[in-house]
Amino acid sequence: MKLYCLSGHPTLPCNILKYKSTTIMLDCGLDMTSALHFLPLPLVHSPRLSKLPGWISKDGNSMLEKELKDCAGRVFVDSVPEFCLPETELLDLSTVDVILISNYHCMMALPYITERTGFTGTVYATEPTMQIGRLLMEELVSFMERVPKPQSATLWKNQEMFRHLPAPLKDAVEVLTWKRCYTMSEVNLALSKVQLVGYSQKIELFGAVQITPLSSGYCLGSSNWIIQSHYEKVAYVSGSSLLTTHPQPMEQTSLKNSDVLILTGLTQIPTANPDGMLGEFCSNLAVTIRSGGNVLVPCYPSGVIYDLLECLYQYIDSAGLSSVPFYFISPVANSSLEFSQIFAEWLCHNKQSKVYLPEPPFPHAELIQTNKLKHYPSIHGDFSNDFRQPCVVFTGHPSLRFGDVVHFLELWGKSSLNTIIFTEPDFSYLEALAPYQPLSMKCVYCPIDTRLNFIQVSKLLKEVQPLHVVCPDQYTQPPPTQSHRTDLMIDCQPSPMAYRRAEVLTLPFKRRYEKIELMPDLAESLIPSEIKPGISMATVSAVLQTKDNKHILRSLPKPVPQPTGKKRKRLNDEIPEFKPPKPLLCGSITIEQFVQSLEKQGITDVKVEDTPEGHIVHLQSEDTLIQIEEDSTHIICDNNEPLRTKLRDLVLKFLQKL
Repeated sequence: MKLYCLSGHPTLPCNILKYKSTTIMLDCGLDMTSALHFLPLPLVHSPRLSKLPGWISKDGNSMLEKELKDCAGRVFVDSVPEFCLPETELLDLSTVDVILISNYHCMMALPYITERTGFTGTVYATEPTMQIGRLLMEELVSFMERVPKPQSATLWKNQEMFRHLPAPLKDAVEVLTWKRCYTMSEVNLALSKVQLVGYSQKIELFGAVQITPLSSGYCLGSSNWIIQSHYEKVAYVSGSSLLTTHPQPMEQTSLKNSDVLILTGLTQIPTANPDGMLGEFCSNLAVTIRSGGNVLVPCYPSGVIYDLLECLYQYIDSAGLSSVPFYFISPVANSSLEFSQIFAEWLCHNKQSKVYLPEPPFPHAELIQTNKLKHYPSIHGDFSNDFRQPCVVFTGHPSLRFGDVVHFLELWGKSSLNTIIFTEPDFSYLEALAPYQPLSMKCVYCPIDTRLNFIQVSKLLKEVQPLHVVCPDQYTQPPPTQSHRTDLMIDCQPSPMAYRRAEVLTLPFKRRYEKIELMPDLAESLIPSEIKPGISMATVSAVLQTKDNKHILRSLPKPVPQPTGKKRKRLNDEIPEFKPPKPLLCGSITIEQFVQSLEKQGITDVKVEDTPEGHIVHLQSEDTLIQIEEDSTHIICDNNEPLRTKLRDLVLKFLQKL
């Protein structure tokens, strides 16, 4: 069993498991942090960004001044943002049989994999994962396509040029794998390969292994996966949460007794408490609104935004914010808010029960009905007519490089009354804000990440007790900025196996057994012999038939009587002749009893010699040797067949025939 690591990002995994002749891809996350090296894409013409000077190297080389721009003391690429793809050269991705998706954040590279590598397999995901994943991809494509850039920057990636670039651009990794965003037609083709599954549904893969999705408790439809055969079990735990939020709670029992547990997608901010962050979010929002400022919340169109809106629903009246408008701006805003209300069976019990009252499971439905929350596809059209300040705007993208958030930063960035609140932990907020400096608006960092922290992981591993744990290298050592915090790493026995991007791990367990089915008529013909109290054995002579990784033992074909005519039979019609096997012997020979048996047969001149392997019995008068070892007996005598036969029969009396 081998594990191929295609991604270096621990919360955006992409791994391939080779197991029992199947090739299984575990997630296909897309690392978008590469977008931070690019200039923002403004929806409205930005004089500030358009007048940025081109970058000229220290030796006066101006070859890259059209591709690279100096902005706020840093160098950015002036082109459509590109994303860091999973490794495509480590192995042939057209050989991948299936892709298992754990949540909608971990499928953003799916169109690159399914449409550009020759992939012909099946993708398995839950319905909310696929539908919300579609919304995230649709939003991303829309952000890119509505602000086209005339030029494409490629020269700066040239190895000779790249090493002369200033930091942090020259520290960017895997720049040759960076690619522009896919198209909507590629998204649709990729999603057409998805087969929907439900929690605890068992799916057979080619008869070799069985896969089962389990609730992971992180977001709508998020899953952990069990991959098992009759005798081995692998658990894939990615993006899981033990906190009580809107999704179904995490299913832990089925993870027990795994041979290998692959663990990824832990919290990116292990020192932050999500409840504390929600409280800070609400209080900072209220302070800004009361002082007459606006609040900008860069966010994804699904996930944490549901919890933020629910928290605000409970908070706005007590904080005196009931007259403040909330705007949710995204090309998929309407679909996202509607989907969250219709996936009732994927919600926690408390929210499920509301559906039968009937009430909407999420309170943002009431916010929309009372006009406190309004949603728009973009800043153009109806929004510009309804827009009033002070207000709270939820919009994308959290990287601040594309989407409507770019317009609001340009609009509100010069006033210290306004506040931008970061709740998504995927991007460094300082890096995200770099091309907007100097910035007067206040910046608040309240990252909300409900995924497992290291204390919860330690408790989980003690409960499920896997034989081996495999995880990203980042989880086996403290964070670089907090090297003294040994509590911020996975600590288990035996020590976890770590992987890095472009590495191949041989997982530490070997297959020892295979299940074979006996046909009823063959089973009836077996005659077991008891070899020890409670243990019986029988020999089997049969034909082994293997098809679709299932093995069946069938009775030997009966010989067909020869036809009486002289017509010559074709070679292909001949059935091979099966001779009955010789009986197998088991048991042990006690040397004292054997010597006594020889004496009863009149053979008295016996000398016994001990050897490391057993004994040698020397019949001196007959000039014969009998070598008795643990797994064999040899009778050596010259030209005395009657004596050899007699000795053989004596030996057989001590052994059992099967």
